[in-house]
Amino acid sequence: MPLPSDSLIEYPSDFPIKIMGAMQDAFADTMVEVVRRHDPEFHAGKMAMRPSSKGNYLSLTVTVRATSREQLDNLYRELSSHAMVKVVL
Repeated sequence: MPLPSDSLIEYPSDFPIKIMGAMQDAFADTMVEVVRRHDPEFHAGKMAMRPSSKGNYLSLTVTVRATSREQLDNLYRELSSHAMVKVVL
């Protein structure tokens, strides 16, 4: 039986992360820069963008190459603390 701290993710694997923030010109480019610090091979082609129905917010789904739980934790921490980001899922 796995311990609660054991990861359910097998590494390495492609891992989708949803990032939501206010609609701003630099939001997507800025998020690509943040994600690249944790996954140097990430590029905008691995990102889907979807504006909210009223166009006030932008949802990005980025697919990173997850190599460890530490890498994902660090990425989540940086994204969650970024001033432009409202929610990270």
